[in-house]
Amino acid sequence: MSRMIEYFFTPVSPWAYLGHDRFVALARQYNATVVVKPIDLSKVFPISGGLPLAKRAPQRQAYRLQELARWREHVSLPLNVQPTFVASGPELASHFILAARERSAGDALALAGAIMRARWAEDRDIGDADTLMAIAAALGQDGAALAARAATADTAAAYAASSQDAIDRQVFGAPTYVIGDELFWGQDRLDFLARKLAK
Repeated sequence: MSRMIEYFFTPVSPWAYLGHDRFVALARQYNATVVVKPIDLSKVFPISGGLPLAKRAPQRQAYRLQELARWREHVSLPLNVQPTFVASGPELASHFILAARERSAGDALALAGAIMRARWAEDRDIGDADTLMAIAAALGQDGAALAARAATADTAAAYAASSQDAIDRQVFGAPTYVIGDELFWGQDRLDFLARKLAK
């Protein structure tokens, strides 16, 4: 039986990057349908009580770096915990992912993974349209067509809708995986997600 998983994430989250490939593998293993929903955490945090990284206490910021280093080793993924283009926002990249979603969830997942890898492992600027088009092209996707679609009002509306869906579903952070009414927040909850899918 196929299960549906709503995948709420932002491409600027290192935690989403650390979990992405394992999540995609889980979904494939259990024949689950993934609904790809990049979200704007700047809309979600004020509703849910979250804080952007720059506004968190120094102790929390320091611990985050330790945890990222631990998880980098644990899952054996390259990760630059302080990327050069950290100031680049998620909007354009999210729009590209939503444009790819119109073709297929598989295209959107592949592009999301490549974009997050570009930011967190390859130190590339995912706020730059040319970079995003090159990332898409490397996957065999039409970067120019995605850029054109990403710039439309419909895509902006889809991004706003994904963010509102997150708020409505009680999502408060990224990544969050949702099956029915059950939330799994964080890539460190993928084991619990697997158990749910296995039932």
